[in-house]
Amino acid sequence: MTRLDEKLARIAADPAGSKEFIICDAKDSDMGFGLAHGGAMRDQDGNENGRMRSREMFLEQVRAIVEQDIVDLILLSVSNMEQLATREKLFDTSDIAVGIRANDTTDAWALRNAAYRQVPSMPFRTAEIADCVSSEGARRADIGLYSITFNNDAEADRDSLESFRDFRREAVAAGFPYFLEVFNPNLEQGLTPEGMPSYVNDCIIRSLAAVPQNARPRFLKVVYNGPRAMEELAGYDPNLIVGVLGGGSGTTYDCLKLLHDAKKYGARIALFGRKINLAEDPLGMIRQMRLVADGEVSPTEAVKAYHAGLAKLNTTPFRSLEDDLRTTDPVLM
Repeated sequence: MTRLDEKLARIAADPAGSKEFIICDAKDSDMGFGLAHGGAMRDQDGNENGRMRSREMFLEQVRAIVEQDIVDLILLSVSNMEQLATREKLFDTSDIAVGIRANDTTDAWALRNAAYRQVPSMPFRTAEIADCVSSEGARRADIGLYSITFNNDAEADRDSLESFRDFRREAVAAGFPYFLEVFNPNLEQGLTPEGMPSYVNDCIIRSLAAVPQNARPRFLKVVYNGPRAMEELAGYDPNLIVGVLGGGSGTTYDCLKLLHDAKKYGARIALFGRKINLAEDPLGMIRQMRLVADGEVSPTEAVKAYHAGLAKLNTTPFRSLEDDLRTTDPVLM
């Protein structure tokens, strides 16, 4: 049993009293950003040098995070899961769960110079569940992520829900657990900024209302749309465990404040990608995330400790401490 399974079981056994908080490193960015997903390489002064990090650099970061052994789940593309979990057997002696991104809707195609995200999200799935399920002697994925984006467009949303239904059938038949990611609409389709959070919450509950227990997601991964929306969703059903996604990279304070606030208002999981991957020191960021999640330090204290860690590593920070203690995310202000 992985650490993820153990923590989910403890949360399910005591939804109101459990102090467990799960941290996931979302390393599936190659399915959205293509070659540029690893981020730009930087010189000794922290300036981008015009080159992108290679796949091997990205995989080396994953290996280091597994060795650090703080996160509870690492989410990968199938190809990187195959390399690390199956060929290298990186997770064979680890308590960290292996996840894969099971679908790649068009609103996640964030390629350079592309226009895919200018139309309502369309369902698409590259991955095959048969390639992901572990077999005797071959560790693969322990869980998959299925993503859906509602756009207040009846035809587009119907297509997305039909694809979700087909995926569930396949997952149940294969005995493959999944969790459900729900993005905010990628286009404005008759929704006001004030009305969008309640729309998304309603979409989530409506889409799962007719799903039996054996086909339901283990947990949710959603955008943090503020205290009211998080409290509403997390408080609706104690059997529906809610996690928050990280979004853009932002400042270090953005990352740690988001985790702190999401937990405060009911989230039990932080599933962060770029906020870890694009940090000056991903291991240091994860360390501070764990401390904030456990209530040992405040977000402000964690930012200061993170910068102290950068100084010890002789790593040039992207921002001054003063600038890194600011929030750039309106939902956190």
